[in-house]
Amino acid sequence: MRLVVHDYAGHPFQIQLSRELARRGHEVLHLHFSQLRTPKGAVARRESDPATFEIEGLALDGPYEKYSLIKRRFQDRSYGRIAAERIVRYRPDVVISGNTPLDAQRELVEACRKHDIGFVFWLQDAYGLLIEKILAKKLPLIGVVAGKYYRRLEQKLIRSSDAVVCISEDIAPLVRESRVEPERIHVVENWAPLDEITPLDADNLWTREHALAGKKVVLYSGTLGLKHNPVLLLQLALRLRRRDDTAIVVVSEGLGADWLRREKTEHGLENLVLLPFQPYHRMSEVLASASVLVAILEAAVGVFSVPSKVLSYLCAGRALVLAVPPANLAAKIVARAGAGLAGASDDAEGFVSHVERLLTDERLRTRLANAARGYALEAFNIDSIADRFERIVESASRSRAQPQPTRGRWPGRREFPSSPIAKEI
Repeated sequence: MRLVVHDYAGHPFQIQLSRELARRGHEVLHLHFSQLRTPKGAVARRESDPATFEIEGLALDGPYEKYSLIKRRFQDRSYGRIAAERIVRYRPDVVISGNTPLDAQRELVEACRKHDIGFVFWLQDAYGLLIEKILAKKLPLIGVVAGKYYRRLEQKLIRSSDAVVCISEDIAPLVRESRVEPERIHVVENWAPLDEITPLDADNLWTREHALAGKKVVLYSGTLGLKHNPVLLLQLALRLRRRDDTAIVVVSEGLGADWLRREKTEHGLENLVLLPFQPYHRMSEVLASASVLVAILEAAVGVFSVPSKVLSYLCAGRALVLAVPPANLAAKIVARAGAGLAGASDDAEGFVSHVERLLTDERLRTRLANAARGYALEAFNIDSIADRFERIVESASRSRAQPQPTRGRWPGRREFPSSPIAKEI
């Protein structure tokens, strides 16, 4: 088949899927937004890539105003039109699109319907519901209105898709609420590339370059957005500031990282090391520097978002500590794997205590680390994952070949002001 995999964020496991589909003989175009500041996967061509595989980073004409209340929505729509135009020129049989702001996703769905292209909505985050929960809390009046709008829009996009891929069983009921037939709903849990993120010694070139060799490192790597609470990382650094052998390392960019930088200066936290996103080809070294890997997720997110960093952590073979909603799939996976300790999102004391326990208990740390890599080896087999996606795109293609119901009215484009949320949450 001729396929487009559109992953707005450019994350590692989506590009791995595209490569595997191309290796199997499909013609594949992988698209991502090159201007988004987020950890990117291996989005450059490799010598081993087949000639039928293309990768393109799409960009806007000017800088991306991610945190602008006014400009963000218009830029998301502009990006969506750029991506839709490229898809139409490629003329695929099916498009798989995930991690995409709803205003941009809308442009893709409309273009695919217009040009009779199958569309698979890869539901990584239930944006509509998250916007309704988080934005309404931060901006009570405009947040409620915008939240309801985006939730209706998301439901419309889901209904208009030929197939929907949910990343957990917990999200499937939300899709069914959008009046989608059961045969169009598929559950495929996220994963991380086993062959790209591998366990290494803590004493490696990256740790020596950053003066971390010989230290016990507590590492957070990834986005710090509206669904993450950086206060937990600050409290961890404050609690451990008198441990000369320990460093709290945060590899991130954006608002959360900027806030931590100000707090580091205010509190004089020499043990808090803040670094920008690192090159993907060095990610194994980065994660290997850690004695403990940590992840955080706000309670409002509930079951509707799964931090992909946790899956990379498992591949790295290190002990984990999570502060996430107990019902979240990340907490379930870590418990299932026996790979770490988890507590509630708002339990700062429990979060810090879990980290302290692992720093002082090497035997427990080693047992959890071994279990983490063992789980990844069992669960992240790209062959079986690609098998499932092949069946999904085939079903989407068959669905597109059948007569389609008349499309209903879309929510008005100018009903509500711009939202800063889309991808940030």
